[in-house]
Amino acid sequence: MSSPDPQVRAARNPSTPGGPRGPVVAVTGAATGVGALLTERLAASDEIKQVIAIDERRGECDAAQWHILDVRDPAIAEKLRGADVVVHLALDLDLGSEAAARTAYNVRGTQTVLTAAAAAGVHRVVLCTSAMVYGALPDNELPLSEDAELKATAEATGVGDLLEIERLARRAPRAHPGLNVTVVRPAVLVGGTDTALTRYFESPRLLVVAGSRPVWQFCHVEDLCGALEYAVLEKVDGELAVGCDGWLEQEEVEELSGIRRMELPSAVALGAAARLHRIGLTPSPAGDLAYTMYPWVVSGSRLHDAGWRPRWSNEDVLAELLEEVAGRHTVAGRRLGRKDATAAGAAGATVALLGAAAVVRRARKARRR
Repeated sequence: MSSPDPQVRAARNPSTPGGPRGPVVAVTGAATGVGALLTERLAASDEIKQVIAIDERRGECDAAQWHILDVRDPAIAEKLRGADVVVHLALDLDLGSEAAARTAYNVRGTQTVLTAAAAAGVHRVVLCTSAMVYGALPDNELPLSEDAELKATAEATGVGDLLEIERLARRAPRAHPGLNVTVVRPAVLVGGTDTALTRYFESPRLLVVAGSRPVWQFCHVEDLCGALEYAVLEKVDGELAVGCDGWLEQEEVEELSGIRRMELPSAVALGAAARLHRIGLTPSPAGDLAYTMYPWVVSGSRLHDAGWRPRWSNEDVLAELLEEVAGRHTVAGRRLGRKDATAAGAAGATVALLGAAAVVRRARKARRR
């Protein structure tokens, strides 16, 4: 990326007379994904004095001041000196990551950042988890308020880490008086992301568990960055849920996507998912399936009360997601290569999933004999 115009660079320089008088903001995980988008957004804002970007490699935003290090390194405290706000986005939620290593990185990284921020005199830390922490349950209200109880379990990908991060967020102000912690919880995140929930739309058929009521609420990464900026500027604080207004019923998703459903009994679907994950054929544990079965829609009332509005609708985000995943082929969370997809085809992929379910049924019958 080319360097900004010298006059623009001077305007962002905190030492320049007449420059921005807003906060100095540090962003971890600033080189990729949401962190990179937020770093660019904040660096271009007239309300931000300076952006400190922290990651294990340098990103493309030349307007930020870069520090290259692992967020688990206690030396990060020195890099945070002078910052007013820290946005911690250095999380590993990759489906391919080994679970124990992922947890060690996510939890230890968050602990280190909170402790370092307090030591450096930072007064606000913004953490990003997910609306998944509310849990996907058949009796969930539509929509859930930010104050709803966190009923998720650690059975879905990365959710155990997110719940621990939530606990760290609640404890931090007591452990570090004067440190304010804001938590942002996005709905199904779309926009260059790869999760079990986005891969659901790469399947040749949309798996629907009999007797469940799937509803879908999305959050575009641009809207998430807007919500994070609101938190940075202290326009809103506390626990914040963010997503598109309203939700889509499963029937609407099928109509908009043009992808037909494949309905399976609960025992068959969950049993097949658990077995495929246990033997290493799919990256997604059976717990991920609950988030495609039951509602976990959020209201986002605190952001709305502060004046924030999503720029994207559920329909628009779904359309972008379908465009992103076009040409990809996934069965039960496992992405197939081009050769596999060509050999299997949509019908073959469906048969593969049904075949896995049949394996589970046969195993159960054998145990009962």
